[in-house]
Amino acid sequence: MTQEKWGQLRNKLLKAIGKNNYTTWIEPLEFQELQDGVATFSVPTNFMGNYVSQNFADLILYEMNTAGESVQRLAFRVAANSPVRPSGDVEPAPSVVQDTTQPQSLSQRAEPANDALESLQAAPLDARFTFDSFVVGKPNELAHAAARRVSEGGPVTFNPLVLYGGVGLGKTHLMHAIAWELKTKRPELNVLYLSAEQFMYRFVQALRERRMMDFKHLFRSVDVLMVDDVQFIAGKDSTQEEFFHTFNALVDQNKQIIISADRAPGEIKDLEDRVKSRLQCGLVVDLHPTDYELRLGILQNKVQQYSSTYPDLTIADGVLEFLAHRISTNVRVLEGALTRLFAFASLVGREIDMELTQDCLADVLRASERKITVEEIQRKVSDYYNIRLSDIIGPKRLRSYARPRQVAMYLCKQLTSRSLPEIGRRFGGRDHTTVMHGVKRIEELKVTDGQIAEDVEMLRRSLEA
Repeated sequence: MTQEKWGQLRNKLLKAIGKNNYTTWIEPLEFQELQDGVATFSVPTNFMGNYVSQNFADLILYEMNTAGESVQRLAFRVAANSPVRPSGDVEPAPSVVQDTTQPQSLSQRAEPANDALESLQAAPLDARFTFDSFVVGKPNELAHAAARRVSEGGPVTFNPLVLYGGVGLGKTHLMHAIAWELKTKRPELNVLYLSAEQFMYRFVQALRERRMMDFKHLFRSVDVLMVDDVQFIAGKDSTQEEFFHTFNALVDQNKQIIISADRAPGEIKDLEDRVKSRLQCGLVVDLHPTDYELRLGILQNKVQQYSSTYPDLTIADGVLEFLAHRISTNVRVLEGALTRLFAFASLVGREIDMELTQDCLADVLRASERKITVEEIQRKVSDYYNIRLSDIIGPKRLRSYARPRQVAMYLCKQLTSRSLPEIGRRFGGRDHTTVMHGVKRIEELKVTDGQIAEDVEMLRRSLEA
C-alpha cells in the first residue's frame, strides 16, 4: 500500500469518526509498511498505539480491505521501534515522554496560542449557573451548604468535596457556582475547572507532544482543581494513574479539590480502588432526586426570570403545579419545557393555560408519563392502604375501598396523560363521570382533611422516586 492510498483512507476515517477523534488519534499515525498481512504504523507513544488498537483497529482494517489490500492485523511501533503491547493502557518510557536531545526550560518551551496545553486553561463557565440562581430544597440543601463553604476559599475543611447524583439534579450548576464565587471573592487563587474528558485529552496531548513535565506543572500549580464527571476516566488506566498522582500532589499542598460524578465513587465500575479510596476520604454528598416543592420553586424562579423577556405573557393558575407534578426526573427537561412554553405562547400571542401547555408539550408529557402507569398507581395505593388490588378495581362501595379508589383515580389524572374514560376503563369499566367525581372529591379533601393531603403526597413521592 502506498502513502497516497493511506492518505485517501485517512479522509474516509475522518468522515467516519469526526474531526476531534481524527485529529487526536489518526492524524499522528505514520504508515510504515504492509508485509505478510500486517500493516505497521509509527506512533508517538505506546499509549496512543494501545488506544488506536483498542478503539479504531477494526475500522482501519475494514477500510484497508475495502480498498483492496489484504490486511489481517495492525502493528504499532514507537520511534524506538518497540512494539506496543496488545492490551493495557501503557505509560511510555521516560525517553519517549521527554525530548532529551533539546533540553529546555518551561519558559523556553512556550508555544503559540493555539497549543492545546496552553489554550485550554479552563472550561468555560456558564454565567447562568450561580448560587443566586440555584434553588435550594430538601434534596439538595446539604450539597448547597458544602458548596457554599468551599466557595469561601478559606482553610480546607474537607478534601475532596465530591458531589454526585443523576442527570439534571444540579451538580454542574454547583460546580460553576463555586468557580464564579471563588473568582469574585478570591481572584488571586488559580482556579481550574474542566471535565474529566478534557483532563484526559490534555494528558494524551502531553504524551503525544512529549511535554509531560509541562502537564504536571500546569496541574500541580493550581489552588483549586475542579473536575466534572469523573466517571469518564473509569477504565482508562494511565489517565487514572496521572489523576491519582495529581490528586495526591495537590492534597499534600493543602489545595482544594472538587469532584462531580453521576454515582457514588464506590459504585463507579472500572475505577481503580486507590482512586475510589482517595475520593471517599473527603466529604461525599448525594444530590437526591427533586421533590415536588423543589421543582415548583425552580419553575417559579424561571418565571420571574422570564418576566422581563416576556412582560405581556400571563400564566394561568395550576400550570406550574401541573408541570412540577408531571416532569419529575430531570430539572433540565423541566426548565426546557417552560422555555418552550413561553416561546410558543409569545409566538401565538396566547395565555399559557392548561390547553396550550398540553398541546405544546405533548411529546415531553408523553415521555414523562411512561415512567408511571395506571397499574403501578393502583398497586402502590392498594399496598399503602393495605387492601387488595381487586378491591380498588372492583364494584365494592364501602368507604374503606371507595376513598383509596378515589385517591388512585386522582393520582392517575395528575401523574399520567390518560383521559378520564381511559382511567375509568382501568378501574373496572367505570364511567368517566365517576372518575371526574373522584378527582374533584380528593381535590376538596386535600384542603380540609390533613390526612388525605398527607396520603396523596406520600404516594406521589413514592411513585416519582
